[in-house]
Amino acid sequence: MDNWFKSRWFVRGISLFFAIVLYVFVQVEIGQYQNDSRIPNNNEGIQTIENVPVNIRIDEDNYVVSGVPEVATVSLEGPTGTTTAAARQQNFDVFVDLQNLEEGTHTVEMQHSGVPDELTVYIEPKTIEVIIEERASEQFDVAVDFINTEQLPEGFEVGESEVIPQTVTITSSSDVISKIAIVKVFVDVAELEENIDNREVPVNVYDASGNELNVRVEPESIAVSAEIQNPSKTVPVTLSTTGELPEGYSLSSISANVDEAEIFATSDVLQGIEEVSTEDIDLSEIDESGTINVGLALPNGANVPETEQVEVTIELEQTKTVEDVPIDVENLEEGQEVSFVEPAEPVMNITVVGNQSDVSQLTAEDFQVTVDAGGLESGEHQLPVTVEGPENSEVDGQFGQVTIEIT
Repeated sequence: MDNWFKSRWFVRGISLFFAIVLYVFVQVEIGQYQNDSRIPNNNEGIQTIENVPVNIRIDEDNYVVSGVPEVATVSLEGPTGTTTAAARQQNFDVFVDLQNLEEGTHTVEMQHSGVPDELTVYIEPKTIEVIIEERASEQFDVAVDFINTEQLPEGFEVGESEVIPQTVTITSSSDVISKIAIVKVFVDVAELEENIDNREVPVNVYDASGNELNVRVEPESIAVSAEIQNPSKTVPVTLSTTGELPEGYSLSSISANVDEAEIFATSDVLQGIEEVSTEDIDLSEIDESGTINVGLALPNGANVPETEQVEVTIELEQTKTVEDVPIDVENLEEGQEVSFVEPAEPVMNITVVGNQSDVSQLTAEDFQVTVDAGGLESGEHQLPVTVEGPENSEVDGQFGQVTIEIT
């Protein structure tokens, strides 16, 4: 054994053996490391946060910027625990730094701050084109636009209105300020019956084409007060008739229980109303005196809450012929007798005109027809006829005079 260790070739062989073993060991370790590096690290992850506000770093007192999106999408890559916490807390900022740039158009990169160093940050969009302009301010009067006025209750309208304040200060670039054509607020009045009292509404700004402009408005909203009115007007009531009364009837009088009515409507509708008539009363359907209820013929948009209908009293006159009313001869001398020559019989017809309710009940017994023969001698005589009938009626005898013969 001692001779082996003293042998030069033995020592060389042993050295070669250990060299080979060491080489194999190193190669195995390198291969294991390479294999491990190909295995994904389960502790790495990506979190994406949408709608992250984008801040602008610039001298806002002197400049305005356009082209900067309001929000961006941020992706965080790194250890899962860190990305999850950062996404949940969102204690970071996304911004564009324009502080050292002059007026004009620039392409700038989106930046961030407050993200842990071990995370990789991706921002979408990565770069943006911005326009930097000098800031300008100007005061504008505010107009009020009342919308849905057609949905107000019938007869209601918007009266006087007031806005506080009447002007607002608008700040933007000089170019945008020059495009401002309309500054107004919208006030919805649908179905309102009461006044508007200091309703807060936002101010809207538009160009001449009606496009809304993105500008700074101070104050952003104003208070609007307005009267919601239900105007009225008192006008005469007239009666409207159509058709003709049945034969034998005439109209003695027709009247309503009211002479005037209070009409409620918007001002423009009331302006065209000087009177209001009833709906047509068809006389052809009326054959007796009495009272009927008739509606008012109102224009569109008008109403009369307290007088939806009126009572109309109709008095008819009826013309009636009462036949064969006896003719009495008065004041004959004792012993005288009389006979009728013309007419041959001592009767006549009487035409009576009067209130329908009275006339319709009349008979021959309600009339007295006489001729006066007092002081007459024998012979033929023409005598006037006297006709008497009920009060409040007109009577007309068939004959104005008769011819009698006294013997």
